[in-house]
Amino acid sequence: GRLEAVRFSDGRCVDCDYLACGFGLVPNTELAALLGCELADGFVQVDELQHTSRSGHFAVGELTGIGGLDKALIEGEIAGLVAAGRLREAGRFGSRRRRSFRFTAALRQAFTLRPELKLLSRSDTVVCRCEDVSFSGLARYASSLDAKLQTRCGMGPCQGRICGGATRFLYGWDEGSTRPPLFPA
Repeated sequence: GRLEAVRFSDGRCVDCDYLACGFGLVPNTELAALLGCELADGFVQVDELQHTSRSGHFAVGELTGIGGLDKALIEGEIAGLVAAGRLREAGRFGSRRRRSFRFTAALRQAFTLRPELKLLSRSDTVVCRCEDVSFSGLARYASSLDAKLQTRCGMGPCQGRICGGATRFLYGWDEGSTRPPLFPA
C-alpha cells in the first residue's frame, strides 16, 4: 500500500519512501514570448546569427535549445558581434555553433520523456503542488484554462512554471498566455 523501492530499467533497485518525476529541462522563455518572438517546441526560434523573429532582438543559450555552457557562449559571441555590426567576425563562429548542436541532440535524447511515464500517475498524485491539485482533479478538463478556472492549477506562487511542464506532458495542454510579473532567468 505504499512505496518501498524503485527498480530501474537497468536492474538497480533503490529503497525509498517518495518518488518524484521531472518533466524535462525547460528554459524560461517568458520575456521572449511577451516580446512576440516566435517559439517552437518550447524554444525561441533563431537564425544562424541568433536573430529572433522580432527585428533587432537576439536570443542565445537555453532559450534556443538546451545545450550547455559552450553552446550558450558561442551563441552569445555571435549575437554580440552581430549587434556590434561585425558580421564577418560573427560568421566565423558558424561551424563551432553547428558542432555544439551535437551535445544539444544528446541532451534531447537523454531527457526526452518516454510515453510510459504517463502511466505512473495515480489519482492522488499531486500535479500542481502550489495549489495541491491532484491528477484526478485535472483529468476531466480539456485545457489549462479550464483547469485554472476550476482548480487554480497553475495559479499559485510558481504561476505554472513547475506544473506547466507536467500538464503539457500529461494532458497535452498549452500553458496559455504569458503575463507579468517576469522572474529573472
